[in-house]
Amino acid sequence: MQSYIILQILLPLTVSFIISALLVKKGIPVLKRFKFGQYEREDGPESHKFKEGTPTMGGIMFLIAFIIVCIPYMVHHPNIIAVLISTVLFGLVGFLDDYLKIKHKENEGLTPVQKMAGQAIAVVIVLLYLRFVLHTGTDIVIPFLGRSVDLGIWYYLLAAFMLLGTVNGSNFTDGLDGLSSSVTCVISAFFAVMSYIVSADIEVSCMAFLGSLLGFLMFNSFKADIFMGDTGALALGGFAASAALIMKNPLIVIIVCFIYFIEVVSVIIQVAVFQLFHKRFFKMAPIHHHFEKCGMRETQVVMLFTTVTIILCVIGLIAL
Repeated sequence: MQSYIILQILLPLTVSFIISALLVKKGIPVLKRFKFGQYEREDGPESHKFKEGTPTMGGIMFLIAFIIVCIPYMVHHPNIIAVLISTVLFGLVGFLDDYLKIKHKENEGLTPVQKMAGQAIAVVIVLLYLRFVLHTGTDIVIPFLGRSVDLGIWYYLLAAFMLLGTVNGSNFTDGLDGLSSSVTCVISAFFAVMSYIVSADIEVSCMAFLGSLLGFLMFNSFKADIFMGDTGALALGGFAASAALIMKNPLIVIIVCFIYFIEVVSVIIQVAVFQLFHKRFFKMAPIHHHFEKCGMRETQVVMLFTTVTIILCVIGLIAL
């Protein structure tokens, strides 16, 4: 037990934290030199205008730390490879989006069709790996009931929907300093505990991801010295969704990744209500901006959403 804690918990957590923190610290001046700065959306909150030019694409750095730490474990822990594939593939889609934003010097990168096509390709690759390499099957566990249900062909539709929903939810969550980082730190810790409980053998990747995010969060909390960009934001969802799929419990993300989903749902509601009634349901979407418009400070919103995630992760453990 002692060797397990050291090798699969403390070591990946500590090493990924150190590598990530060092990469971010050294990378910020490089990003500034090449003018890889954030372009704020024109219809965004006025209070965010000072963030224009803050270095972005920081997700590259914590992803590198994550990959470096996971590689030595892959031979004896093959499930880690699936988590890596999903996280990196969605991160690559985000990287292309970030690159085009910087190249064109505006807040528009990939078109919605291009971004969705890239995500669809990532989904197909992840599901093929789960099916033909890990042989995960098509059964899932129902939270709270503890029963396994074989969905057959419908499993792939559910898995694809869950992957896309989680990835886009994590992307929308990345709108305040430290918000997506803090929320996903909690989610990573949850999946590490869940993996141990169900013997999914991905504790190493969960702790490595947690450590790399904590290293990044040192420079990403308010006022942020660096942003993760879509490179990191999409990768967060890819990590969480793949972890749930490997543990045959995709529905658990509805609970523990609730913040991701409420962010996406708030945008859908805002667009739908405006199209139908020409009125805004929220003061601004995604919903974290609504709370800002209601008078809450960024740090308060981050604390609120992180606390909600902690509570939901406790509920998620009960649901197992």
